[in-house]
Amino acid sequence: MVLAAGLGTRMRPLTDDRPKALVEVQGRALIDHVLDRLADAGVDKAVVNVHWFADRLESHLAARGRGPEIVISDERAELLETGGGLKKAHPLLGDDPVFVANIDSVWIDRGDSLADLVRLWNPETMDAALLLARREGSIGFEGDGDFFLREDGGLAFRGAAASAPYAYMGVHITRPGYADNGCEGPFSLSPLWRKSAAQGRLFGCVLDGDWMHVGDPQARDQAEAKLAGLG
Repeated sequence: MVLAAGLGTRMRPLTDDRPKALVEVQGRALIDHVLDRLADAGVDKAVVNVHWFADRLESHLAARGRGPEIVISDERAELLETGGGLKKAHPLLGDDPVFVANIDSVWIDRGDSLADLVRLWNPETMDAALLLARREGSIGFEGDGDFFLREDGGLAFRGAAASAPYAYMGVHITRPGYADNGCEGPFSLSPLWRKSAAQGRLFGCVLDGDWMHVGDPQARDQAEAKLAGLG
């Protein structure tokens, strides 16, 4: 599932006439960066939720010449946030484990980080497996970090600590029904993750590469400069 329904308020004025998913980095829409990564990982079907400038995003997705097949989860009537969006999309996703991906993450991968995440995933012991990035050196992330990582891959939230070394970088694996018991309407996945972490069922692995959180125009420009330096 690709989470593309957000309003993109921090990305204004670039989102005054388009969804954040269609803001370009190095000539490619953010959503295309993500969908191409998923295609490379073997994903052949992606459910994309839409809200802000939904018609424009649907037109862009229909014109893509490369897989995966796109199925729309329509949130025009109400923006449902991450948990509500996953809950609404469950019938479209089926019951097998899925990647859930934000559209504002662009990354340089020195290894095969999505495959690493797949290898980590164990539905018997995990509710979700998150791809993490090292806080230092990441572009567009200004927080104090989200998680501590145990040797077995288990995650603990930063809590009262001044900082934590790892940030969630926008891709995870979970069961499509993980959010089914959430409230009606909009809600976040974060409280569910906190409950899973307390139960020892939230795990993660670290991106072998450089993460760019493209959440505002300045971060977009920094990501463009980073990727241009590779040319």
